[in-house]
Amino acid sequence: MELASENLSSTVWPVLLLFCLLPFLWTRRLSARNSRLPLPPGPSGLPIIGNVLDIPLENMELYLHGLSVKYGEIISLNTFGTPMIVLGTHEAAVELLEKRSSIYSDRNMTPTAKLAGFDWLIAMMRYGARWRKFRAVFHRCMNPNMIVQYRPIQEAEIKKYLLRLVEDPVKFYEHGRHLIGAMIIRVAYGLEVIGENDKYIKIAEDAMDCFNIVFQPGRYLVQTFPSLRRIPSWFPGAGFKREFAAWFPVVRKIHEVPWEAAMAARREGHVPPSIITTLMDRAKVREDEEAAQVAAANAYMGEEIPLTLSTLQTFFAALASNPHIQKRAQDALETMVGPDRLPTMEDKPDLPYITAIAKECLRWRSVVPLAVPHLATQEDEYKGYRIPAGSVVIANTWAYSRDTRYYPDPETFQPERFLLESGELNPDVLDPAEMAFGYGRRICPGRHFAEASLFTIIASVLHIFDISAPLDRDGNPIKLDVKMTNGVVSYPEPFGCTIRPRSATAEALIRANASA
Repeated sequence: MELASENLSSTVWPVLLLFCLLPFLWTRRLSARNSRLPLPPGPSGLPIIGNVLDIPLENMELYLHGLSVKYGEIISLNTFGTPMIVLGTHEAAVELLEKRSSIYSDRNMTPTAKLAGFDWLIAMMRYGARWRKFRAVFHRCMNPNMIVQYRPIQEAEIKKYLLRLVEDPVKFYEHGRHLIGAMIIRVAYGLEVIGENDKYIKIAEDAMDCFNIVFQPGRYLVQTFPSLRRIPSWFPGAGFKREFAAWFPVVRKIHEVPWEAAMAARREGHVPPSIITTLMDRAKVREDEEAAQVAAANAYMGEEIPLTLSTLQTFFAALASNPHIQKRAQDALETMVGPDRLPTMEDKPDLPYITAIAKECLRWRSVVPLAVPHLATQEDEYKGYRIPAGSVVIANTWAYSRDTRYYPDPETFQPERFLLESGELNPDVLDPAEMAFGYGRRICPGRHFAEASLFTIIASVLHIFDISAPLDRDGNPIKLDVKMTNGVVSYPEPFGCTIRPRSATAEALIRANASA
């Protein structure tokens, strides 16, 4: 297994390793002596490095789930002296990350985050006054009451998206990427996205690529040994510093370029509703402006963007393979919405089956298979096991989405699992959004906007289009086997499907709305 991209020389390796390990291991030894409770069970590791060589960089959620099946709902591993506590059930995650959130709301903000320029990202900030300040500001703009003002933006961009699907359905992934980017850029900054290759979308994609590399567990040795950040970039094994130096300006663009454009538009009197206008209208001191800039940047690159885009791709794959689900949804739309308009969020109470489809898309293919790790700030106990202070605590949300206690036959795409026999939503079935958007005080603050976007997009696409699997040379449907990419954020691997307007009336509705 490759632990890091740096290749330390044989002479430097032992010196640096000893320098980093001695105080670390001594502290761990004292901590272990001071507790009578055992650690959670888990595989034995090697001296010093622990289980580092056992943990794969790819499909880590599958490996950890296998350990949970073997050892129990809470297990422990060790990476260079740092305990890694894996929560194998949703109940354990709720008990620790939500009910005991005062202990488990911190993040293991590694030096890679700051070196790459991600220190402004609220999702990765250490728990404390700075995080509380920026989180409160962001929530002020994205709470359920505030996001109602953004519905016209969502609906306008969805109309453009539907027209692009009519005119070039083969590029459904690119159109989805453009849609999600355009919505959030308008919401965050009030800026219009122009064309498929818009610079603001490109900036966000480049930064997200960096994010997936920087925060990949085990990729860099400096993640485990922060003191390595002090070595000069010319030093043997310091290649990571040169990589981060190249990424830093890429990441900073997402924080600065759209902000500067929005401020220029504001000075000229162009102030459409956005996070910027909401916060800057209340700004009294420079610190308020900084908070507005951070909040907008976090909306621009928040968890809701990759989650919405990935789930939208899952939707196309699932519906292409399940025409009976598509037909039931379209029948509901014809009854409740009719042929003369597009569905909106106001229709949601009357369309529980569409909501069930969105929920099943979130569950069926996990976007964040291992929730962003939490950090225990003090020693704790769970079911007779010790969780040391400083432990990295991981919720295996992929495993929760496959828990047959909640979701029988979990590999089957089945929206009906969320419904009562009456057709209404069943409140007793675990909502996969509880896993997808995080736990406790670290829940994604953009959740409500993301869920509203998903519902409206899915309902609109089903109202206008038929989605089917591609055909082979003999004209037979090709069975889609949707696999997910590896990374902090997972996406469906590329696949094809056929997307056609359901009727001439449906196509005319789109063309009329797009020009309105």
